[in-house]
Amino acid sequence: MSKTKKIAIYGKGGIGKSTIVSNIAAANSKDKEVLVIGCDPKADTTRTLVGERIPTVLDTLKIKKNAVTEDILYMGYNDVSCVESGGPEPGVGCAGRGVIVAMNLLERLGIFSENLDLIIYDVLGDVVCGGFAVPLRENFADEVYIVTSGEYMALYAANNICKGIKKLNGKFGGIICNCRGIDNELEIVQEFAERVNSRVIGVVPRNEIVQKSEIDAKTVLEKFPDSKQAEIYRKLANSINLNNDFVIPEPIDVEVFDEFFRKFQ
Repeated sequence: MSKTKKIAIYGKGGIGKSTIVSNIAAANSKDKEVLVIGCDPKADTTRTLVGERIPTVLDTLKIKKNAVTEDILYMGYNDVSCVESGGPEPGVGCAGRGVIVAMNLLERLGIFSENLDLIIYDVLGDVVCGGFAVPLRENFADEVYIVTSGEYMALYAANNICKGIKKLNGKFGGIICNCRGIDNELEIVQEFAERVNSRVIGVVPRNEIVQKSEIDAKTVLEKFPDSKQAEIYRKLANSINLNNDFVIPEPIDVEVFDEFFRKFQ
């Protein structure tokens, strides 16, 4: 068996990580054994793969302490394996705890040792929380990619994530620009990538068929397989699969970041 490729997708909440993750998982599913692990307390990463929300690891353990693989692992589109770590009720406890508990359980159940070609982690926000840093810190993931738009807060979060990747000595594979349609967006993201010692590995344009697919709890690959958008996700998946260009990022100082962003206004 070839070595399993293990990647973590980070980015600001609401930036479109789950859409990116589910569609690149679907793009890989034709000829690969793929596992997707949602590390977000909203537990919505795998909804478009499975067609509905699945029980989370934390919720399952509340009612069944000795959970087995069948209790937490669900099969999605083209037999993509899906797990959601889950989290506590809003305002109660640490959301990162769900990631830690899920990783420990998956390891104990031997799910990581299965015949997998690709594991994708969808990780919330930035890595200031120890729980959300688990995929990197505990070597569950080998490569990191950041999803961002050209918006200030999305790039601010991306810069913070770069700080975490550097601190953890992670292998940074590049930035995925999930476009929101703002002025000079690609130019902004490309310059940011260069400033943090990286590059843009893929560009996903804004397209209404993404929302249409998600309303039906499907990936674009499933609902609109012959669309230009589906081909964009396939191209992105291939770029990540073939990527051998990894760096330690060099995050920008906060004051320099603000100066960089102001010049585009």
